[in-house]
Amino acid sequence: MIVYEVNLSVEAAIATEYRAWLDAHIAEMLGLPGFLGASLSAVDEPAEDGRVQWSVAYRLRDAASLEAYLATHAPRMREDGQRRFGGRFRASRRVLRPLFDQG
Repeated sequence: MIVYEVNLSVEAAIATEYRAWLDAHIAEMLGLPGFLGASLSAVDEPAEDGRVQWSVAYRLRDAASLEAYLATHAPRMREDGQRRFGGRFRASRRVLRPLFDQG
């Protein structure tokens, strides 16, 4: 299993609209092959004035599932967010390989 983490910083003025879009986006991601689940967390620290921050952790079966997503679906899905919200949010991504999971 691997974790694909997406960290978001959204202007507070569009947070409600963005969150509605994000919930649908996460549901679409979970319908893709190899995606096993996701968690959405509020980021409290470090805080950014005038912004709302979230972190989405997607659990995927393996690296091949992530590679398939990045090659096939990511460009279209990322473009949708950019088209709707332009420069009013920032996203950073990283891939984690869990070494230990007791939960």
